Amino acid sequence: MQGKLQLALISSFAVLLRCCITYHSHSGEDKPPMYGDYEAQRHWQEITLNLPPDKWYINTTDNDLQYWGLDYPPLTAYHSLLLGYIANRINPSFVRLHESRGLETEEHKYFMRLTVLIADILIYIPAFIYFVSNLRSWSNCQFNESNIFKFSKRDAILLTALIYPGLILIDHGHFQYNCVSLGFFVAAVAAIMQDSFILGSILFVLALNYKQMELYHALPFFFYILGNYTPNKAKSWVHCIRMLICVSLAVLLTFFIIWIPFFKNKDVFFSAVLRLFPFSRGVFEDKVANVWCVINVVYKLRQIFTNAQLAKICLLVTTCAALPSCINLYLLPTKNAFLVSLINSALAFFLFSFQVHEKSILLVAVPVLLHFHNDPLPCFWFLITSHFSMLPLFIKDDLYFAYLGTMVFYFCSVFWMWPDIFYNHKTNNLLNKSKLKLKKGGRVQQHKKNKSVLNLPGYDKKFWLLLAFYGSVLGILLLSILSKFVKPPERYPDLLPLLVSIYSCGHFLIFFAYFNYVQLFSTRKKGFTNKVKSH
Repeated sequence: MQGKLQLALISSFAVLLRCCITYHSHSGEDKPPMYGDYEAQRHWQEITLNLPPDKWYINTTDNDLQYWGLDYPPLTAYHSLLLGYIANRINPSFVRLHESRGLETEEHKYFMRLTVLIADILIYIPAFIYFVSNLRSWSNCQFNESNIFKFSKRDAILLTALIYPGLILIDHGHFQYNCVSLGFFVAAVAAIMQDSFILGSILFVLALNYKQMELYHALPFFFYILGNYTPNKAKSWVHCIRMLICVSLAVLLTFFIIWIPFFKNKDVFFSAVLRLFPFSRGVFEDKVANVWCVINVVYKLRQIFTNAQLAKICLLVTTCAALPSCINLYLLPTKNAFLVSLINSALAFFLFSFQVHEKSILLVAVPVLLHFHNDPLPCFWFLITSHFSMLPLFIKDDLYFAYLGTMVFYFCSVFWMWPDIFYNHKTNNLLNKSKLKLKKGGRVQQHKKNKSVLNLPGYDKKFWLLLAFYGSVLGILLLSILSKFVKPPERYPDLLPLLVSIYSCGHFLIFFAYFNYVQLFSTRKKGFTNKVKSH
């Protein structure tokens, strides 16, 4: 009973924090003629409600694709259609064809903000509760009380995930529905961890059909399932083939059901698919913390290569970057390796793939949240950096003080919930052994051995780790202040956003190397084994 009460309190607090952000400005507020993502979401409700499905992705007089044309998969369109029906019942002016463009009334803002909040409450928050609640059954994580407030480790993991500021500011400030696709993704991971491969595959297909960027996570799902059902001494060919067929049929059937309205003819189908992968936009648009944007500072990629050439280069480099993690996962499909592989795959796509948006870092941040309990400090460090990497977008949307406030709040909250975040297991073991020896000795011996404790290797590592961490955070703080309050030179108007991108990209490359090292050389030592059940 107490556990359920704590879950309710944590969830309520997470909802309250989201409600506070909803009172800030949104993307494109009072900025005609295109406004921003808020208007894009409203416009999709207008289009899906007033036009038949075979016209949603096709340019017509009633559907100008240059004005926020629908460019997400059908599940997003169906969600927009549902919200369009509700909006029409509340006030038809919200979604009246052609006449509702740029609508920003107070009544409509409350409606739109509430739709995101409800999606979060119904999908994303329950998905994380599902993941954390089943953590004990497959991991070595102990849910013992960890501080004087009787705050268990399970509560700390859940609260750390639910108050991550990056997703909250993008969905409830900037305005998007990432909580839907990421909620399905988290639920899919939780199901896979419970060895429910068919359910996990279906949930992941839902995530992928809500936002195509879930392709960032597709490779680990594929290789983990394939690795688990590769025949060996313990698994027969018949059982493995039967399970792979069942998973494949579940995936294909889910895709088929979602795409039924677009199988009317091949033109409708290909028009929809082409809208999902707009290669004509180029390798990147705004300043984003990935490799191509940084390289472009000194080597103008778009002036040297065509879009087609850049797309091929991105595909090749991304494949090479993700391949070591995927091969390792196939050969050693442990559950811990699966979580880390999700991080590595998403980071490879973010750093090296074609047409990456700054908001896509959320696709890396959520797997990091899932892995947080295994490696708190690097995960926390990454989450802080990921939030910072979106600073130019937050300034553009007039969300700077919301960004700063949530950053400080998250920083303090994590240090409160994880007071031993700087101590690794090796250091703790050394300290415990030293304490046992000190208890056996006298006062003189204690004094002598205290000196040896201070010279433990773990302490040297901790010092350099502290120095690196706080140096990194100091750089984040400095750039955060400069980006808001210092005017760049007229000759370089994008100097500060570019510095934010370069600084963040440098961190992400280091994290990419670190998490690949963790997966390739450390996860096999964790002792997490699979117990695949028969379905």
